Amino acid sequence: MMHLAETLNFSGRKVVAAWASVPFPALRGCSLPDTLCAYQRDVPWKLLSSCREQKVSCCFAQSVVLRGICKGRKPPASPLHACESSEQMLQCYLHTAFPGALSTSHVLEQPCDTLPPYPQFFSPLLTRQGFLRDKPPSYSSAAVESIPVLAALQSSPVLHTLLCSLHRDLQKLNARRWASFFSAGVEEGDFQEALEELRTLSQCYEMGFEADGSEDEADSD
Repeated sequence: MMHLAETLNFSGRKVVAAWASVPFPALRGCSLPDTLCAYQRDVPWKLLSSCREQKVSCCFAQSVVLRGICKGRKPPASPLHACESSEQMLQCYLHTAFPGALSTSHVLEQPCDTLPPYPQFFSPLLTRQGFLRDKPPSYSSAAVESIPVLAALQSSPVLHTLLCSLHRDLQKLNARRWASFFSAGVEEGDFQEALEELRTLSQCYEMGFEADGSEDEADSD
């Protein structure tokens, strides 16, 4: 994980944000390009890291893995349908959703198993294979045995807000009141230096629209 984060970061950045879709929202019998085409305006995964999501979808670099979805065979109806492999489909989608970002993608046919002791917290709209039904079943559905999953790591501007908040909280801390903190071998000068490095790191994730939001937050504080 550490090496992957290093690969995704450049220009002084060191942190990545985690995203996931569990399960990946695909209709039963629906092909991968059809599923991706349904999410042209909003990506089908949610932020897991403790950052505030931005209205503007963008990132600097990302690594995305999708498993448990087959390509499907249909006549080309879009650039996604014309791709020869599932990896190309996902890569094409990422280039469209995140123009200018460095994106890598991997697609695995094997889904994630959800057999016991995996908790059965799934909606009755899911089939045993984790795909969405058109409507709820009229009978008691069987336990979900596997699900398609998408996971992503992103070097993204959403981390600017998180790092800025962390810097502000640490700035308010009166370190002199915590004798045990410095008895562990940390010098006050080192602490202040680390604070400055954190502030500099947060600026590495800043973009134009993010800068305006940061100023508003500072005024509200």
